[in-house]
Amino acid sequence: MDWFVDYFSTYLYGLKVIAITLAILMLISGIDDLFIDIVYWLRRAWRSVTVYRNNDYLDYKALYEPQEKALAIMVPAWNETGVIGNMARLAASSLDYENYHIFVGTYPNDPDTQRDVDDVCARFPNVHKVVCARPGPTSKADCLNNILDAILQFERSARFNFSGFILHDAEDVISPLELCLFNYLVDRKDLIQIPVYPFERKWTHFTSLSYLDEFSELHGKDVPVREALAGQVPSAGVGTCFSRRAVLALLADGDGIAFDVQSLTEDYDIGFRLRQKGMEEIFCRFPVMNKNDTTRKPFGQRARTANVICVREYFPDTFATAVRQKSRWIIGIVFQGFKTHRWSSNPVLNYFLWRDRKGAIANFLSFAAMLVMLQLVAIMIYQRCVDGAWQFLSIFVGGTWLTTLLWINFGLMTNRIIQRMIFVTGYYGMRQGLLVIPRLFWGNLINFVANWRAIKQVIQHGDPRRVAWDKTTHDFPTVSEQRSTQPLGYILVDSGVITRQQLEEALQNRIPGLKLGGNLVQLGYITAVQLAVALAKQAEVPMESIDSLTLDPQLINSIPAKVAQHHAVLPLRIEGENLILACENTLDPVSLAALSRKVGRPVKYVVVPRGQVVIGLRYWYGQEALLKEKQLLESAVSEALLTESQAAEIWDKYVSGQLLFAEVLTTESHLNEAVLRAVLLRYERSDLMFGEYLVQEGVVSQNVVDHALEQQKKLQPSLSKLLLKAGINQLQQARLAGEAI
Repeated sequence: MDWFVDYFSTYLYGLKVIAITLAILMLISGIDDLFIDIVYWLRRAWRSVTVYRNNDYLDYKALYEPQEKALAIMVPAWNETGVIGNMARLAASSLDYENYHIFVGTYPNDPDTQRDVDDVCARFPNVHKVVCARPGPTSKADCLNNILDAILQFERSARFNFSGFILHDAEDVISPLELCLFNYLVDRKDLIQIPVYPFERKWTHFTSLSYLDEFSELHGKDVPVREALAGQVPSAGVGTCFSRRAVLALLADGDGIAFDVQSLTEDYDIGFRLRQKGMEEIFCRFPVMNKNDTTRKPFGQRARTANVICVREYFPDTFATAVRQKSRWIIGIVFQGFKTHRWSSNPVLNYFLWRDRKGAIANFLSFAAMLVMLQLVAIMIYQRCVDGAWQFLSIFVGGTWLTTLLWINFGLMTNRIIQRMIFVTGYYGMRQGLLVIPRLFWGNLINFVANWRAIKQVIQHGDPRRVAWDKTTHDFPTVSEQRSTQPLGYILVDSGVITRQQLEEALQNRIPGLKLGGNLVQLGYITAVQLAVALAKQAEVPMESIDSLTLDPQLINSIPAKVAQHHAVLPLRIEGENLILACENTLDPVSLAALSRKVGRPVKYVVVPRGQVVIGLRYWYGQEALLKEKQLLESAVSEALLTESQAAEIWDKYVSGQLLFAEVLTTESHLNEAVLRAVLLRYERSDLMFGEYLVQEGVVSQNVVDHALEQQKKLQPSLSKLLLKAGINQLQQARLAGEAI
């Protein structure tokens, strides 16, 4: 037994040396962290007695004041089947913004994701599929470069420029006012980063919730201090908006390639590149305070903290996936970052570079300290519980300096835990704040293993820039399932309205200027009512037939003319809280949400037969002559030149043949739907005729406009010709018109 005591005592002496070394290193790291804590709380106290005492907080309503600029959301997607559809649906139904487009990067060897994105694009005109040049998975940076190239091509075809370029992942849940905030800042700031707050899971999911602890402190304290002292903000890869100036600078810097394809953390890399160019970066924590919000909040949660505009998402929930993701971050930030971003001449920036890179050491320190502590606790339990136990802990008794060092480290560790609890509690409440303590040990273990994996990968490849991108799979919150939109032609065939042969003939013999539905009506295969029934079935909304000349003028005045013309809708009635609109086609969720904001109340819509909305828009917003034409028919009936049924049939033919100028342009391939949407949004603020506006903006030439107008005139039946066919000559028409006047 004596030999065991000797060997164990020798082991403990070695453990003591290790413990002292760890204590010294942890003291240095702890003081570093304490400095950030002190700066944060002093700055917060100073601003509370100066800035916030003399100035009111900016109300979130101020975000609506600037004109909506075009914003592009870039989403790389590899093996994201079922996720991007949920993201687009949630964004369309929740974003308080209209002038945005989502560009989804897919790969040629990922057909499942492509099919999913195609379905989303069919439902949402502001979602665009991009297919990368190379098979996947490549890297996130490579996918983003392909997306950016597609955006620039879209700009050329749409004749306008995006003001902001936003990074998001397919699993992100975007705050309703995020785009409003970016729109408010993008003219003044070149990189805008908002906080990331992971979604909660059941308390036993320690792996996923460890991200919750880290991001709460990082984006609650560390990054704001970094911005205040160094003026540099690391992008989180999601919830980041780059100004157009920044993107053009990145493209010029990389000879046409904005994102470093060899970087595993291209977002972190860009923050430094833009700062070196003297561009403005900001980390923005903007709370949206709604006085009418009466929902019960978790105990300890701070209202201003919990209501910031942020990105929400689920983080990896298994040990292996968390290790893979964090090892990728470590390689990108520590190893690749050290090769790419050397120490600069700016001491403050160097300090934060040191903080980024010390993680490779701190993760080992924390884990080693935890192991030493567990051994010492086990020895303490042995000494307390066993009679006549050997007093092994006496080996660790040293001078006053060692005791002081250990007590200081204990105080620093206690401060670390308290700081983290404060920031977790501020957003999630006291319950999650208290769970920080047990999760701390699990988080240390994940970081330790991720460090080992990162070092192993770097050694295996010989160069950190050769390490391949290792994508992590995420979860997405449940969104109400929506069926794929069934093509109109299939609906008509399945309903027995037309035969498959008639559908094929209509597709092969398209009349220039008409969509498929209008083509079928013009060919006489279906009626306008049958088309409306099919479109209503496709959109899963009711179908009605209306007299658009007899609507309520007060309701008409409730919608601005440009808004009604933009979306091609007419207000019918109010049902409860909802304004019911008439539309000749399906309305996508983005347009419905935009209409709801513009009219200030919830909206629903019904599909009406072809031409009824067009006639109403012309009558209520500029062409009162339509009423005279209707009166002309009534005069013909009163003079027994036509029966009431004949007059109704003529009017129906006249109405069902009317179509919008925009339809002719799009179907003749002069404008695609996405470009038209972008143009119409800008047109709401113009006083010009739509054709004049298109020419002025350089979207199409005057020849194209003239040709489209001529084609529209050919396609639309005139009432005069319809009356001639009914046997009423021009002299009779002139007399009836005089009587109508």
